[in-house]
Amino acid sequence: MDVSLFIAHRIKFRNRIASLAVAVSFLVMIIAVAISSGFRHEIRDSISDLSGDIQLTSADVNWTGDTSPIEKTPSYIDRLNSISGVESIEPCVYRGGIVKSGDNIHGVMFKGTERDSTLEGLGISVPRRLASLLRISAGDKLTAYFVGEKVKTRKFTVRSIYDSMIDTDDNLLIYASLSDMQRINGWSRESVSALEIHLQPGRRDEKSVMAAAEEAGMAALAFAGEDEASVVASSSMSRFPQLYDWLNLIDFNVFFVLLLMTAVAGFNMISGLLIMLFENIPVIGILKSMGMKDRAISKTFLSAASSAVLKGMAGGNLIAFILCLVQSLTHVLKLDPDNYFVSFVPVHLDVLQILAADVAAYAVIMLLLLLPSLFISGVDPARTVRVG
Repeated sequence: MDVSLFIAHRIKFRNRIASLAVAVSFLVMIIAVAISSGFRHEIRDSISDLSGDIQLTSADVNWTGDTSPIEKTPSYIDRLNSISGVESIEPCVYRGGIVKSGDNIHGVMFKGTERDSTLEGLGISVPRRLASLLRISAGDKLTAYFVGEKVKTRKFTVRSIYDSMIDTDDNLLIYASLSDMQRINGWSRESVSALEIHLQPGRRDEKSVMAAAEEAGMAALAFAGEDEASVVASSSMSRFPQLYDWLNLIDFNVFFVLLLMTAVAGFNMISGLLIMLFENIPVIGILKSMGMKDRAISKTFLSAASSAVLKGMAGGNLIAFILCLVQSLTHVLKLDPDNYFVSFVPVHLDVLQILAADVAAYAVIMLLLLLPSLFISGVDPARTVRVG
């Protein structure tokens, strides 16, 4: 057995404040990483559900309905389905409109889809925020006005109220049936506003979405028939740049938190190691007098400090996992969606990210602990052993 490790097991790291600081630092770091990852996953998934990760639309898109539609099943549909990571392709019809309930009026966007068969026959699903603004509930009637060459009026029935993760006044989307919206636009059953490509959950990172969008655009350009509409492919990043800029800002803040907490843990461990060295000056002198090198003695005390760091890391990680699990199951911590785009604090425990944060923080702390270990070289065995 290594002599340094043997002695290290018998040296107690008694500075509980330093150990507690390490545990708290790792607790804060893991929670920060989990929240950052949670925001990214929740917002990506919400965007994908809202309008797809990639959207194919007419080159002269105009949501009032005056735009040229595109084909529901273009000749290159198989090419789109073969793109790596594609989960589904959803045809839809968008149309801007104004809704009125009593004296309450609001501008909205209608989206016709095939995902909900209960919306057939002028049925709609309304976001909870809009339902609150208009003071309506399931079963109520809602009058809608569609502006074009002439104003079209339709009376819809509210079939359901849904909760939207991206729930702001700028994202009030009313779901209707695809066939109803096609009739309102005066289109055939094979004409739609957009084809929305949904990628698999594990393929919704910025790099994968951009690559898939480029491939979809090239497929539409290269394999479209002569009579088919010209389309453009747009990624979720280009359609919601403010959301991704906000996520990048969160990542920057998390990086700052990681640096700060690593520094706090590191400097607390430095003070703890110095105290341990001062308490064991006679032991250091005896080890030197027995011929042990400074490097071996440093290894002894660094091993004892490392054990304290690992225990603090384990404790901080365990508490962080428990707190994140509670938040994930209960959503007890709420947020204002007007400011944070989501209504609760999202958490996502990415094992690889957490492991990387732990390893990086541990490595930095141990590098910082090399500084107080230099104190060992200044210990004089002749004086310390006599004093001891």
